[in-house]
Amino acid sequence: MTEVFIYDHVRTPRGRGKKDGALHEVPSVRLAAKTLEAIRDRNGLDTETVDDIIMGCVDPVMDAGAVIPKAAAFEAGYSTKAPGMQISRFCASGLDAVNFGAGKIAQGADDIVIAGGVESMSRVGLGMSGGAWFMDPSVNFPAYFMPQGVSADLIATKYGFSRTDVDAYAVESQKRAAHAWEKGWFDKSVIQVKDQNGLTILAKDEHMRPGTDMQALGSLNPSFQMPGEMGGFEAVGIQAHPEIERINYVHHAGNSSGIVDGASVVLLGSKAGGESMGKKPRARIRAFANIGSDPALMLTGPVDVTEKLLKRSGMSLADIDLFELNEAFAAVVLRYMQAFDIDHDRINVNGGAIAMGHPLGATGAMILGTVLDELERRDLNTALVTLCIGAGMGTATVIERV
Repeated sequence: MTEVFIYDHVRTPRGRGKKDGALHEVPSVRLAAKTLEAIRDRNGLDTETVDDIIMGCVDPVMDAGAVIPKAAAFEAGYSTKAPGMQISRFCASGLDAVNFGAGKIAQGADDIVIAGGVESMSRVGLGMSGGAWFMDPSVNFPAYFMPQGVSADLIATKYGFSRTDVDAYAVESQKRAAHAWEKGWFDKSVIQVKDQNGLTILAKDEHMRPGTDMQALGSLNPSFQMPGEMGGFEAVGIQAHPEIERINYVHHAGNSSGIVDGASVVLLGSKAGGESMGKKPRARIRAFANIGSDPALMLTGPVDVTEKLLKRSGMSLADIDLFELNEAFAAVVLRYMQAFDIDHDRINVNGGAIAMGHPLGATGAMILGTVLDELERRDLNTALVTLCIGAGMGTATVIERV
């Protein structure tokens, strides 16, 4: 098998996923094109040598449809020889795009692949592409379908996380993200989004609320109690897990991932591909895996896929220096830390999606880049990146510096 290396990565800032968000007027294709332009220009990349462009997009409809990475390549001025492909595995789409590209290189099919993702949630709303999982009773009955927030509250109830626990985690996420931005730790990888006149539209993650404290979060009402109790989804959760008498609703907007716009890409290549670019690798893709998990506890997939990945790669938790887990909801990370007895100083060390937001299709590639930068800053070696996924799945990747 051919070794697969990471040569570079970039991302846009995350804009608030609302009509008054800074990136609302920037279509998905333009967000994606900005990252393609940046990865080309900072690496002097001859785009005729790009074997594929793979991007995750969870809701590929409206201006996010029609194989958006190929459309973005046209807008970015890439060679017409560079193809494009769009994939979706819900929230892990961006990381799976990287893994898919790594697999192609490992098999010798490609030498240079750009992989990542894009989502403009202010323009294409969550769930706009529809789907049988939540619309077809023949599917959602056996899947124990419920809104993800209710599932997060089910996890908190089952594993004993209180409102204080999840709020405290959220406050720390905000503090860590604000500290990382203040120290300039994101500067080398976050590109500015500019308009046609060269004026900066957004240079920094817009969703953050660095002044958040326990008192402010304590004033917020649970977001998922009404669909749980009035919509009947609590009964679905209890049917799947009858050991639960009732769900304790603890999640709200302040301890859940933010709805945002953004894009990200990772430059992957074989050794030969790197030599053709005149670039030295920063890290290698050491292993990756996917798994299906309990559909009612749909957000515990990172625990299951981590166990699978470590076993298949012959690694242990002690081999991992840093962990990066998408902060879909606070209880997701708390359960992961609990399951593996991981100290908080080894996971999401620069905050996460609770503070900065979760642009669905782009997040996986974003957090892979974040943890690579942090490995370099701390002079550490290995990191495990993972995300929970709707309908009960998990994706994980191990990277190692070279």
